[in-house]
Amino acid sequence: MNMTSANSDDTVSVDAHAVEDNKGIVYKKTIANYHVYTGEEMVSCAISSRLRKNLVYPTADPSSVRHNVRAVKEIKHIDPLAIGDRVRFIRASDGTGLITEILPRRNYLARATATPMPGAHSFEQVIAANVDLVVAVFSVARPVPKWNMLDRYLVSAESLDLPAMICMTKWDLVQIGNARLETELNAEIEDYRRIGYPLILTSAISRHGLTDLQDALKGRISVFVGKSGVGKTSLLNVLQPGLGLRVGEVSRASGKGKHTTSHLEMFSLGFGGAIIDTPGMREFGLWDVAGGDLAFYFPEMRPYLGCCKFGMDCQHDEEPGCALRKAVVAGKINPRRFQSYLRLKAEA
Repeated sequence: MNMTSANSDDTVSVDAHAVEDNKGIVYKKTIANYHVYTGEEMVSCAISSRLRKNLVYPTADPSSVRHNVRAVKEIKHIDPLAIGDRVRFIRASDGTGLITEILPRRNYLARATATPMPGAHSFEQVIAANVDLVVAVFSVARPVPKWNMLDRYLVSAESLDLPAMICMTKWDLVQIGNARLETELNAEIEDYRRIGYPLILTSAISRHGLTDLQDALKGRISVFVGKSGVGKTSLLNVLQPGLGLRVGEVSRASGKGKHTTSHLEMFSLGFGGAIIDTPGMREFGLWDVAGGDLAFYFPEMRPYLGCCKFGMDCQHDEEPGCALRKAVVAGKINPRRFQSYLRLKAEA
């Protein structure tokens, strides 16, 4: 027996006995289309127009008023759905579906969108939801690592209480005997490890570090972030043959140079777990991180917060008696990381 949804905006023929049972995880999304995995099959779904708006209800006692919508406000983000979201959907008679509810997220990774012109406002872009690990992928060379960009990824993960790991690729460029490159890298690598971030050195050519990386990913939903050209595709092909090819096709579909990705997908791993790969991002703006809170998201700075002459009011810039600046001079905080902090603070 079929019935028709009463919502005129989202009319769809559905199976009356399956409406309450259709739940799944968003594994893939393109423009206006989402692929939801139920555990048994992948269902192509559209999204209800109601999920793109905030419905404002009366503020009186809910038992005393009918649930009539009083106002509608546009949601200030790119897309209300992200890869990894758990959703409820209505199944249509042709096998497709309509997503009607986003179930509560346990966490998510987001960034601020780029602004097209001065004075324009950024919006929140949720990159992935319900993840276990953020993996920042950087190459040791070709291209050279942009440490300030790495700090952005790590601060974003810290602000959202997400575990983070650093994966350095192309370690074979050091293994061939490039002593100068190794010396330049070691100081930064050891500093991130000292701070407490797991850091794995890998090579798709020599297979260095691949067992450690596989162990770190096993059984987890991991989101990979990093710029184009760092060797993610080659690395993924070694981890699981064919995976890098599939990811590469997704990246090309997104369109080179675009800030808003049009095609994202989660890929299951044969040894357990899954990877959400994000096409290379030229910019990664922090979302909802206030300048006054920023130092807390640098783990090595936390022990000194509140110890300045002016307490929590210290701006950690030119004030006398700044505990952070003293820690930099004493070698407790990497001067480059401190400059990275000041740069991010100026943007906040």
